[in-house]
Amino acid sequence: MERSDVIILGGGLVGLALAAALDSSGLTAAVIDPVDPAAWHGSKFDGRTSAVSSSSRRMFDAIGVTPHFPEPGCPIRIIRVADGLAPGGLAFEPPQGDDEPLGWMHENRHLRAALKARAEAAAKVRLNWMSRAVGIERGDHGVTVTLEDGRVLHAPLLVAAEGRNSPTREAAGIPLARWSYDHAAIVGTLAHERPHEHVAWEIFYPTGPFALLPMTDHEGAPRSAIVWSVPKADAAGFLALDDAEFAAEAEAAMGGFLGSIRMLTPRSSYPLGFHHAARITDNRLVLVGDSAHAIHPIAGQGLNLGFRDAAALAQVLVEGARLGLDLGDRQLLDRYQRWRSLDTLMVAAATDGLTRLYGIPGRLPSLVRRAGMALTGRIGPLVDRLAAEARGTSGDLPLLLRGLPI
Repeated sequence: MERSDVIILGGGLVGLALAAALDSSGLTAAVIDPVDPAAWHGSKFDGRTSAVSSSSRRMFDAIGVTPHFPEPGCPIRIIRVADGLAPGGLAFEPPQGDDEPLGWMHENRHLRAALKARAEAAAKVRLNWMSRAVGIERGDHGVTVTLEDGRVLHAPLLVAAEGRNSPTREAAGIPLARWSYDHAAIVGTLAHERPHEHVAWEIFYPTGPFALLPMTDHEGAPRSAIVWSVPKADAAGFLALDDAEFAAEAEAAMGGFLGSIRMLTPRSSYPLGFHHAARITDNRLVLVGDSAHAIHPIAGQGLNLGFRDAAALAQVLVEGARLGLDLGDRQLLDRYQRWRSLDTLMVAAATDGLTRLYGIPGRLPSLVRRAGMALTGRIGPLVDRLAAEARGTSGDLPLLLRGLPI
């Protein structure tokens, strides 16, 4: 029987980040995932990109992930929010004298490569790729997981980092608040004539938000990623356009402010939905990342919520281990539940509310939104607070998100 402090079901971005965080503080973790990591090479596996908040980047620095990035990523220095192409809007940027970016744009394949390399270099992480749990027993004295090949793993705690359709969450009978949006996200990467100047754009249309996210240059050309939320019924039509036709549509949606554009990657789409678990703990079980919550990508915070889960859980477990507590102890799991529940619920509610607010068509709602943005832009402390939310630096931050070791 192989023993560890924690068994993590799921070797995606959040699961590997948690394993690295535990390793950096001396706890052992066994990661189980059915995927073959060789399939991760190339952008065809996942051409998506992610905005990593500055607090998540601090965690990567603290736990040794940053040196493993194949590319350094592109800093986001300003976030601009607009209601269509009308003048006005909001701009969020760090306070004067603060040089830390609001976040960093990374290709998901580079995030995976860095987190995988960090986990492979860890002394206290065992990676079980192409493995499935065929039996899970959560008892009074620990968790026993039996793999397809007959090996048996044991730990005080099981972590479900399996994604939106977590079978472990379902088996535990944890209820969800869940609904689907009548939208699909079209994602891709494009080159443009003018530099992006490290500005991320969120342009709201009644049909759905259009996000333009700065990336590192490609062969000397400025490059950005798009996440375009379109009505679900229109998604197939957008995917059927050839590259030149789609580029023309995207250029019109952004008002041409970056000049002429051309597509660099194939486009893909995925449905948009929301879910929030009624609780994120059970007997010797914890949920993290999309197993616990999934939100609209309108503010780019979904992945960062998962990294915040990992940072908080690592701190709870490390501090519990130093006190000599059983890592599956109810009081430790209750602390994690209290710490993360309010934050995730507030972010989920805010993103859902924004999606619905900016989806109201008509001239009057648009005028009200623009007036609200203009008023917000004149209230300095409020703008600073919203910028802190974008950076992930508000609230009761775990030590790792402050860039400090546990």
